[in-house]
Amino acid sequence: MRDTVLVVEDEPNLLTALKYTLEREGYNALTAADGESGLRLARERDPAIVILDVMLPALDGFEVCRILRRESAVPILMLTARGDEVDRVVGLELGADDYVTKPFSMRELLARIRNMLRRSSAPAVGGSEYQAEVIRSGNLMIDLVGYSVTLDGKPLEMKPREFSLIALLAGNKGRAFTRDQMLERLWGHDYIGDSRTVDVHVRWLREKIELDPSNPKRIVTIRGVGYRFDG
Repeated sequence: MRDTVLVVEDEPNLLTALKYTLEREGYNALTAADGESGLRLARERDPAIVILDVMLPALDGFEVCRILRRESAVPILMLTARGDEVDRVVGLELGADDYVTKPFSMRELLARIRNMLRRSSAPAVGGSEYQAEVIRSGNLMIDLVGYSVTLDGKPLEMKPREFSLIALLAGNKGRAFTRDQMLERLWGHDYIGDSRTVDVHVRWLREKIELDPSNPKRIVTIRGVGYRFDG
């Protein structure tokens, strides 16, 4: 069955071009011209990926992203016309997986879509470095087989990439990873986005597992390098 890609874009010419390109590449392309219609289609059709413009009528792309991320782990690629760093950071903080700044080449967009689909369909963790099925760190437990994280026995809600990140760090306790290493392992070697994506995901994790996220004891920053899990 072909992967279904939902495109939510209010510029008619671009929407038509995206639909044509995606279908030519073998995807099943769904389209919507406003945020409310896009959200409805996402709920009804369960697409493999959502391409979401920031500036939309009815509901803007940020609000659609916020709602989708509460309800689903579907990969979200944001489109922004302004090239504004604030837009990119806000999108990532709301749960978007990647972004593209307009104008963009269709070749670049397709590369990002393929990468996101590949990463979302791959196992979250794996490899010989994960020798234990369950990683324990005090009152924190990470079940690599059950794909769950608990703190004080209470389950924590984890996005797929948050889980992959904590599994990588906790499964290699005491080892420092650079942002580039984490990007390559979890986002793929051909990821085109920026390394601040890692910082956003680390911040999300700290808010969930640290007693004081502003003074983390588990996931610590190694200045000039990246991050390390100290437990």
